[in-house]
Amino acid sequence: MHQLLTDKITAFAATRWQEWMTYLKGMSLEDIQALLDRYSALGPLPGILLPLAESLLPFLPLIVIVVGNALSYGLWLGFLYSWIGACCGSVVVFMLARRFGSRYGERIRKRMPRMERFFSWVERKGFTPIFILSCLPFSPSAIVNIASGISKIPLHTFVIAIIMGKAVMIFTLCFLGHDLNALVHQPWRLLIAAAILAALWFAGKKLEGRYVG
Repeated sequence: MHQLLTDKITAFAATRWQEWMTYLKGMSLEDIQALLDRYSALGPLPGILLPLAESLLPFLPLIVIVVGNALSYGLWLGFLYSWIGACCGSVVVFMLARRFGSRYGERIRKRMPRMERFFSWVERKGFTPIFILSCLPFSPSAIVNIASGISKIPLHTFVIAIIMGKAVMIFTLCFLGHDLNALVHQPWRLLIAAAILAALWFAGKKLEGRYVG
């Protein structure tokens, strides 16, 4: 009887967890704005916590979160809150990787031989790859944070590269997304936005293919 109850609870929890994960992965811009509006009494906290959570749960839609912040808080505050959250989240992942890297670092690298070039690139160049990849919204940021934590890169080097790179990436997204009506009514702005995002996607894929794939 006890085992049957335990199995039912486990199955229910697993189902609810799967449903929650599916919802989070598929969050739309309207969902993000509704969430921010619901917790608007908390001030900037939701706008900071959402991009921070994306660093820990990389399947969350960062671009949608950043644009949602820009629409809800305005260009500059939306940028600031997204920037703070994304940078803090990256540092948290870096510190976790550094904390447990001595125990699991070699095991991770052995299980991911295709990424050895990427780990070597990060360790050899330090600031440059972290900064470049942080500028690109389509780059594997979770892998960058973990690889940096496992490596011997000093914390201050990582923090400076993340702060600068995330600033470029997040401001670009906020600037493009903070006034969606203008994009709709001025097609040339929409074309420029699409061209910029396509260029960032292409650059991210090229770097990912060279060093991660």
